[in-house]
Amino acid sequence: MFKKSFFLLMMCLFMMTEALAGELQIIDKPIIWSEQREQLIREYAMTHYGLDQVYITPQAVVVHWTASGTWESAYNHFYNESRGDGTLNVASHFLVSKEGQIFRLTPETALNRHIIGYNWCAIGIENVGGVGGAEDLTDAQLEANIDLILYLQEKYPTIHYVFGHYQQVAARESGLYIEKVAGYRSEKIDPGHNFMKALRERLQDRGLVFYPE
Repeated sequence: MFKKSFFLLMMCLFMMTEALAGELQIIDKPIIWSEQREQLIREYAMTHYGLDQVYITPQAVVVHWTASGTWESAYNHFYNESRGDGTLNVASHFLVSKEGQIFRLTPETALNRHIIGYNWCAIGIENVGGVGGAEDLTDAQLEANIDLILYLQEKYPTIHYVFGHYQQVAARESGLYIEKVAGYRSEKIDPGHNFMKALRERLQDRGLVFYPE
């Protein structure tokens, strides 16, 4: 009974759209959140980080692109709890459409699987675009990412780092990287050098750590 009540409370809090976002417009569009997802999160965190956790203390924001053309296709890709092999499905906390709409997919402090080595402490922002590696993220997405990162920095003073998915190796300088599975890595190019350069230029006076292009 207690566990069921806890889930209901979490979802009620999650669905309080824009309660803390001020002028920032965030649309709550939750993917499946269930006991199964929590169990898969725990298994992933223990396997890859040696940590028993479902929720994180955010210390970094990682920016991605979806390599898909619509927010709906990305949302559907993230929706289910598990992958075909029974492990935790990939997902990010936020999804930004080409028009700059911000969708919140999970609780902001949930552990989501979006970047190897940093999921235990990082909030993920997915931007629709990048099909075929094209650097085609829009000005509207740039403005939405800036506003969202500022919102997260204000809400979570523990956030000090912002980096693109392709900067995952450079970001090891932060000391945040953990990976217990030998050889588990990937090469990424998202969200593109131009987008990260623009983010860094616009947020360089905010006390956040960025990494060189």
